[in-house]
Amino acid sequence: MSKFWGQLRTLWQGITSFFGRARNRFKRLIYRMMSGLFGKERVDSAGATYRGIRQRYRNWLNARFDTRSLGFKIFYQSTKSLIFLFFLALVYVLSIETNFLYLSGEMPSVEDLKNPKVAQSSEIYSYDKVMIGRFYTENRTPITYEDLPPSLIQALIATEDVRFYEHSGIDTRSLGRAAYGVLTGNSSGGGSTITQQLAKNLFKTRRRQSRGLLYNVPLIKTVILKTKEWLMAIKLERNFSKEQILTMYFNTVDFGSNAYGIKTAARTYFSKSPENLNVQESAVLVGLQKATTTYNPLIKRNFEKSRNRRNVVLRQMEKYNYLTKQQADSLCELPLRTRFSPDNPYSGPANYFKNAVVDVVKKWGEEKGYDLYTDGLKIYTTVDSRMQALAEEAVAEKMKQLQRIFDNHWNGRNPWTDEDGKEIPDFLDKVAQRTERYKALLAKYPAQPDSINYYMKVKKDSMTVFSWNGPKKKYMTPMDSIAYYKRFLQAGLVAMDPHTGFIRTWVGGLDYEFFQFDHVRQGKRQPGSTFKPFVYATVIDDSTINLGPCDRRRDEPFRKEYINEKGEEDFWAPKNSAGTFSYSNMTLRRAMARSINSVTAQLTNDVATPQRVVEYAHRLGIESPLAAVPSVGLGSSDVSLYEMVSAYCSFANNGVHTQPLLVTRIEDRSGNVIEEFVPEKKQAIREESAFLMLHMLRGGLEESGGTSQNLWSYDLFKNRNQVGGKTGTTSNNSDGWFMGVTRDLVVGAWVGGDDRSIHFRSTDMGEGAKTALPLVGRFLELVYKDKDLKLYQGPFNKPTVKITKDYLGCPGGDDDESDMESDSTDVEIPPDSLFQQPAAPEQIEPADTTQRAQPFR
Repeated sequence: MSKFWGQLRTLWQGITSFFGRARNRFKRLIYRMMSGLFGKERVDSAGATYRGIRQRYRNWLNARFDTRSLGFKIFYQSTKSLIFLFFLALVYVLSIETNFLYLSGEMPSVEDLKNPKVAQSSEIYSYDKVMIGRFYTENRTPITYEDLPPSLIQALIATEDVRFYEHSGIDTRSLGRAAYGVLTGNSSGGGSTITQQLAKNLFKTRRRQSRGLLYNVPLIKTVILKTKEWLMAIKLERNFSKEQILTMYFNTVDFGSNAYGIKTAARTYFSKSPENLNVQESAVLVGLQKATTTYNPLIKRNFEKSRNRRNVVLRQMEKYNYLTKQQADSLCELPLRTRFSPDNPYSGPANYFKNAVVDVVKKWGEEKGYDLYTDGLKIYTTVDSRMQALAEEAVAEKMKQLQRIFDNHWNGRNPWTDEDGKEIPDFLDKVAQRTERYKALLAKYPAQPDSINYYMKVKKDSMTVFSWNGPKKKYMTPMDSIAYYKRFLQAGLVAMDPHTGFIRTWVGGLDYEFFQFDHVRQGKRQPGSTFKPFVYATVIDDSTINLGPCDRRRDEPFRKEYINEKGEEDFWAPKNSAGTFSYSNMTLRRAMARSINSVTAQLTNDVATPQRVVEYAHRLGIESPLAAVPSVGLGSSDVSLYEMVSAYCSFANNGVHTQPLLVTRIEDRSGNVIEEFVPEKKQAIREESAFLMLHMLRGGLEESGGTSQNLWSYDLFKNRNQVGGKTGTTSNNSDGWFMGVTRDLVVGAWVGGDDRSIHFRSTDMGEGAKTALPLVGRFLELVYKDKDLKLYQGPFNKPTVKITKDYLGCPGGDDDESDMESDSTDVEIPPDSLFQQPAAPEQIEPADTTQRAQPFR
């Protein structure tokens, strides 16, 4: 027995010696730290006071106890060691809280707890308050406690933390059970409470900002991270009620399938709102928390595992009396049914518009410190969801008809041809070389053209492709896919309120899923004769020229000599679209209505100057660079449809150019307005000039031979509605344009191929009056039929200033002798086609815009 006590005494002395040395080292460390902070004299003085108190305490002990006995020594040393351990633990916790020497990483403050920064999806709303899109990194929409069904809460508590309402963040019984399981190898569950799991979800304790210098030390890392979870769980319990903790948990947890938070998960898996979930659906979602992939019912191979996991949750609910045995048995026998409804930012309407909104908000966010994808913003836009639906309907209806005409027109031939109408033999090869697919193959097989050829032209894959009858499966090579898509005509349509600058509709292409290139703003093409109104606005508004709609110019050959790029003398002599000149001395209104090239060329070069025309175009709203060449008035420089509509709005807004507006205001996740947007406005031309330009644009419908007269075939002219318009057709009929102007809407449309070499062979079929005008006509017809959109109807506003120039009933008519052919027969002159002129910049094919389905997109 004495030998045993001797060994015990030796062991105890070793333990106390170890803690004694550790205590002394700790004291020395504290002494150096305190001396550095407060000064050596103050610390020594405090130490002397402490030693005096300690001596009095020892004297008190000596007077009452036998301090030399073994029992007292054991008690005394144990007490000292426990106190030391307590203070050591206290220092450890403080070092974790303060991230001492950056060893453990950041900890959230109480303020962070009360205002947790959880990634939340931002929502985009139309002007009429319809949600049209959601953007996110973690697709999450928060809900309140009242929206949580009791069965969901019960399933979670029964499965994850049955003593949730009893503990204060840390369940010691669960911790003990988990520790015992680790030691015995018979684990029956983890020790984490719902509150600890929330802490992990809220602050992502394993992310970079929470990692300290000790993060890469395996065992120490685990201890630190677990400590942080415990500390945060305690803070959460102190600052929030149990109901608030449950709500935050369900709002933050990841349910897999890009569904974050219970609201998104219920919609994704069952197409329901959370409050409508039944017991078995709640059990499925709670069961996902064990492993969001392994138990995901949407993954076919895991479907049975998900069903079994659901039944485990139901049995837990039975075990803790949330369900009776009969109820659990019955529910476990039910089949597992899902209704997958994934959220897609580009599902629904206005996808091209949403892309433009994203660009605006991201740029704003960079300046203001907000993130579109995580900050839960509410973005209110100018697009009208009702008008957007009508615009998409009009484009689909008319482009489907036009595509049928285009296919019949080429009758099996390839539509990519050169200036002589011959098929371009290497067209598809050049297009293929611009694709990402080809570039990736070239990088992989840099000196193996046969391998590239095999994967581009021989190896076929199944892919889903666009068709006007809906997506369809095809088995084709990447080159087949390029050839398939290049045969489609493309289109863009945009409508803007000229007074507010609000973009009301934005259709950038046929279908965003397959064609993601935006022909409203990304695409730039020669506008042809839709540019001519800027020439007429120049000569009407410029006080040194001061012409009016009734002034005249003769339709006769025009010739402009210049020095070309080779330094040689050359000349430019544009023709009218009909190829002839009428020699009529016609009014400016009729010349613009009939889109007479010769008159526009005279006004550009002899009356104004190309530079002056460029200046006015920029003043009215064109932002793209314009070459001040003789042909500029006929639309020889590339511009976007977006710019053209913006510029035409100046005519309908009393000469004031209003910068187009896509977003009206942005709110934070709490509904507070953080930014309101007001469009920039400037007086571009005089109000009288703007009124006269509207009168000129109406001439396209009202003048004999006006190029916009196809609009009369649409039901647009009830309720005293007035419409003006201008067509445009570029060389080889590559681009068809139409700009329509009403009192409260300016609508522009463009139609053409992906590449300029894809076009109709004749102006009669490819002119803007036959391709782009029907899109605008049908859209306005649908808008005017909609009873909810009647405010957009009516005649143009009357001028508020005195009109000093003649514009009604221009005296004398046209020169009958010289205009015998066109006026006496009242034959409609075909709309314009842009001349081929050597001074124009070289036309460069745009980058490949074809979007193909996977795997080649």
